[in-house]
Amino acid sequence: MVIAAVKKTSKKVVNYPEHDVEFVSSKDWLSRFWVNPLPPTKAYLLSLFPILTWIHRYNVGWLTGDVIAGLTVGMVLVPQSMSYAQIATLPPQYGLYSSFIGVLIYCFFATSKDVSIGPVAVMSLTVANVIKHVQESHPGEWDGPTIATALALVTGFIVLGIGLLRIGWIVEFIPMPAVSGFMTGSAINIAAGQVPGLMGITGFDTRAATYRVIINTLKGLPRTTLDAAWGLTGLFALYFIRQVCAWATKKWPRRARWLFFVSVLRNAFVILILTIAAWLYCRRRRDAKGNFPIKILKDVPAGFKHVRRPFIDHSLVSALAPELPVATIILLLEHIAISKSFGRLNGYKINPNQELIAIGVTNTVGSCFGAYPATGSFSRSALKSKSGVRTPLGGVITAIVVVVALYGLTDAFFWIPNAGLSAIIIHAVADLVASPEQVFRYWRVSPLEFFIWLAAVLVTVFSSIENGIYTSIVASIALLLIRLAHPRGSFLGKVSVETEAGDKKETREIFLPIKENGVNNPRVKIVPPAPGILIYRFEESYLYPNCSIVNSALVDYVKENMRRGKDLSTIKLHDRPWNDNGPRRSSALDQVMNEKKPWLHAIVLDFSTVSHIDTTATQALIDARTEIERWTDYPVEFHFATVLSPWIRRALVAGGFGYGKSHSKVPREVAAVVPYRDGRLPDDTSSQTGSDIETGDTKDPVKNEESVVEARAWEPVLTEDTPFFHIDLVSAVRTAESGLDRVSMLDRKTSEAEA
Repeated sequence: MVIAAVKKTSKKVVNYPEHDVEFVSSKDWLSRFWVNPLPPTKAYLLSLFPILTWIHRYNVGWLTGDVIAGLTVGMVLVPQSMSYAQIATLPPQYGLYSSFIGVLIYCFFATSKDVSIGPVAVMSLTVANVIKHVQESHPGEWDGPTIATALALVTGFIVLGIGLLRIGWIVEFIPMPAVSGFMTGSAINIAAGQVPGLMGITGFDTRAATYRVIINTLKGLPRTTLDAAWGLTGLFALYFIRQVCAWATKKWPRRARWLFFVSVLRNAFVILILTIAAWLYCRRRRDAKGNFPIKILKDVPAGFKHVRRPFIDHSLVSALAPELPVATIILLLEHIAISKSFGRLNGYKINPNQELIAIGVTNTVGSCFGAYPATGSFSRSALKSKSGVRTPLGGVITAIVVVVALYGLTDAFFWIPNAGLSAIIIHAVADLVASPEQVFRYWRVSPLEFFIWLAAVLVTVFSSIENGIYTSIVASIALLLIRLAHPRGSFLGKVSVETEAGDKKETREIFLPIKENGVNNPRVKIVPPAPGILIYRFEESYLYPNCSIVNSALVDYVKENMRRGKDLSTIKLHDRPWNDNGPRRSSALDQVMNEKKPWLHAIVLDFSTVSHIDTTATQALIDARTEIERWTDYPVEFHFATVLSPWIRRALVAGGFGYGKSHSKVPREVAAVVPYRDGRLPDDTSSQTGSDIETGDTKDPVKNEESVVEARAWEPVLTEDTPFFHIDLVSAVRTAESGLDRVSMLDRKTSEAEA
């Protein structure tokens, strides 16, 4: 037997430390949670306000970066927020309210310096759908701002609760392709809905399914109005300025910093020019009803005139309930995805739970300022990052810009053309559409996730954004469950590899899948293990969803490739099980083919990728062993390699594995669902497991253990009373092969029969 050992580091006489690890008790596990609650409570309360960890180190260098970034984002945020309020079917001032409170509150709770909180296109579209749903089901009861602020309060409270309870890990169940899919579909949806406003086309519902909006827009092209002159000009100017700045940056790299700011301020510049043009054209062309030749923004109340406490009652919450899941998912998903992305780009780590607390507080407090739901904006966060922001305090500068606009520029906002706002929206959401290169990368990395992305886009375009989100989430979870329930295991063979360490060359063995040939070189030959030895590697944790698949893989492989222990010709039909579908009589050819197969001696299971095992899986392993030994008609050794977790060893020992004694220690059922109340069955040996799992006491004696330990210069890594647990795969295979040298399988079978 091969025993992995490490050199003794102390002469002190002690018992094996592995007994405390190998047979870890529930009492020891529970004792870890009995700690002084005051330090964790203090740390938890301090973690709620990350600003306390860095504000005392604030300096002039940080202030310069924050002021530049805050001013830049503020000048972009003002026109964007009014545009997004237009998507949400709300007056423009509510977009400014949401912008102010979002960037102001977020800096106190943020773990990301780059994220800019405020109105975003996808959330604004969702708010519009929620308002439409509530007003259709309860006509005339509540206006749009009341519904929007109530939605901000409820969703903010839900997300805040998720963050405070530290269960933000649920966001990890939704992969990046799913998020990208519904973001792309939503961007197409928003852009298609803004084209009629860009062209001045009316007469149909722009909130319908995307494909219907596109068809109706094409039909309405003959009805294009003068608004298109402002809309198309603005859209062309936005793209033209960006492309010219990109070209100039390559030609004059030393001017890159200035050209960057020229490019990012194109929104404010275009809106300013379009507003002046609208004022010059419309100021003397008002008709008798007070209408202008083009649609303009008109009155925007100065200051916070519409700020009031949010209205909330049972009937309004009931009306909002069907739309709360999708609104909450968008609120947290988009923000977490953006904050993680900029954390990776700029080399810092965000705390997802704290980020949820931040947007939860932002929306809960924002509902008291007339704000509708706000979350992280990709475009403004990218702008904030590129502008050189140093801390989250840059959001305070942005909030000051919004307040100045609310109190000092509302008279100028009167003449902003709606078509210009539509141009800004289309220009902004176009960047949310995944590029062909990004989509192709999904295909290269994981084709199944590419289809999830495609399904999310198609459902969003041909149905609705809500159905697109639900489709991507359900498809992602289904794929996760399928991967868990259908793991990829493999039978392994050997390959000898030569490595160089200085002037010395060493040859060692590695194990690779036999069928798949786990190397790219087809000339490398993988040698199967010695006859009678099977090596199987798990590629997932061994749990109840997938244990039956693994069980079938082992048993089917043994029946196909290993010798059957009993000659069917010697067994009468009435002695065979009713469900035995084998041949009625064993022919001579069957017998010859059976005798050509090797006797099964040992099965080596590689647990290097198994991090968990449960009761159902342990029972399935017992069932597999029972069925295999019924086929071979003699005991088979089960070796376990790289079982380092004490809880996995505990579970296997409870199932009777690790000792190397087949029938004396294997229980019939590790945890019977329906216990046998009328007495133990003859082959039920569960009471002979040889160990008390809870206390760690073993009935197999270790002779004079302390003296043995003291005399040794080396200590075993794993306890010696479970010799079939091995520290690595090489030692497990060598131990199994050494058994082949000691006794032949046929002799073993004969000795078992005589016994």
